[in-house]
Order: sequence, then C-alpha cells, then structure tokens
Amino acid sequence: MTKINENQGFLDFAYQMYKSMKTNEINLVYEGEVTQEITKTFTSLTEKSLAKTSESNSVQRKVFNVMVECLQNISKHADSLTEEEENERRGIVMVSHGEESYNIITGNVIKNEKVPDLKKSLEHVNSLDKKGLSDLYKQQMREGKISEKGGAGLGFIDIAKKSGSRLNFQFKELNDEVSFFILTSTIKRS
Repeated sequence: MTKINENQGFLDFAYQMYKSMKTNEINLVYEGEVTQEITKTFTSLTEKSLAKTSESNSVQRKVFNVMVECLQNISKHADSLTEEEENERRGIVMVSHGEESYNIITGNVIKNEKVPDLKKSLEHVNSLDKKGLSDLYKQQMREGKISEKGGAGLGFIDIAKKSGSRLNFQFKELNDEVSFFILTSTIKRS
C-alpha cells in the first residue's frame, strides 16, 4: 500500500507541475548540468519550437541569442551547492511566452561573496539606456579583462541589449556559503 501512495504523490506532483507550466505558459524546462552539448540541444529545441510559430525572425533571433547567453552564464559562472558537485555547472532554465513577450528564466547557485559585485553590475546595466549599453559594451571590448572562467563581462550587457528590457534578478540565500541567483530576461513579441 505504501508504494501506491508514494506513486500517487509523485503523480499528483507531476500533474500539478504540468498545470502550473500550462498556466504560466512555460514551453521548455531543464534542470541539471549545463554543458556545450546541453546548450546545443536546448537551443535546437527552442529553435524548432519557435519555427512552428508565426513569430518574426527578429524576435526568434533575440530569444535564441538571449538563451545562449544565459546558458553560457550558467556554464561559466555557476557555483556548486555541495563539494561532490564542485566541477559541475548546474542550473535551471525555463522558456515561457505570453501574449506580449517571451521570458527566459535561469537560476543557479552562486557563492555569497560574489553577490554584492554581481548585484552592482546588474544594477549598473539596468541603469543604462540603449546608447549607454552600446558604449559600455564597446568599452568592455576594449578594456575588459578575460576572467579565469573565460568571460569578459559582456554577457549581461549583451542580454540587456538584445532583449531591450531591464534584467530582473533575485538572490535567495540558501545558507552562509551560497545563494540561488535567478535571472529573468524578457523579449517583447512586437
């Protein structure tokens, strides 16, 4: 009898998740390690999904490009929750769409010591208009130092430029060591 109750609990959870995804118009969800292969697979699925819509090529390109940047952000900068996952870059990625926009939502673990600088950087990007973003991008290209993880600090600038929207973000502290960083990028459909 216990096995049936356990299975029923999981089935209820699966159905509630399905309903929530439908309600929130979530098309794709992935949780796990983000590698080059996963990035290729996820972007291919999104590309095929978008091709079935009547969405303009411009919007399709923006969604695709922003998603690639977001996935690269996780693969380069995610920290681990446990020592066993030390070399894994894990995260969650969701793509949703509504009548007016697409949302790309990503989340990953980040060390608490990195939060203040990341928050400052995101707030700076959000404070800029289109020209300011272009100027910052050019400045970063000229002066940006390549980090040990291979980034030059262009990712968030590029996401803001391509999406044309502010970057919505949140940090949820998990413990004294790490937080969960959630980034939502919105691309208008018109």
